[in-house]
Amino acid sequence: MKGDIRNREDIYLLVKEFYVKLMNDDLMHHFFEEFSNPELLEEHLHILVDFWDNILFYSGSYQKNAMKPHLDLQPAKPFKVEHFKQWILHFNNTIDEHFEGEIAHAAKSRALSIATVMQIKIAEMDKQ
Repeated sequence: MKGDIRNREDIYLLVKEFYVKLMNDDLMHHFFEEFSNPELLEEHLHILVDFWDNILFYSGSYQKNAMKPHLDLQPAKPFKVEHFKQWILHFNNTIDEHFEGEIAHAAKSRALSIATVMQIKIAEMDKQ
């Protein structure tokens, strides 16, 4: 039986397995080329743990603007609708493979909200 997401260790498992999927996906891997360096990947995974720990458990562990690096990347490596769909698919599948429960459901819901807001911000950028 799978349990719910309970702590930072669970979040680390989630983001690590999620990034394995993203980095091995032909549609997505070009966004993650810099993380072929294991040290950079590990550093990034810990930032993601802080982010999701704050989102799911209100820990205060993440104080940065999560949108900015993604929006800064947009001109060089544009995010398109199919990228967001694939991102959500991998995220949800990773959760479903390892977890079930209220927090797992909340993570999927928040990920969809984040992706939706990011798509709106990118559309606004593209109009300028």
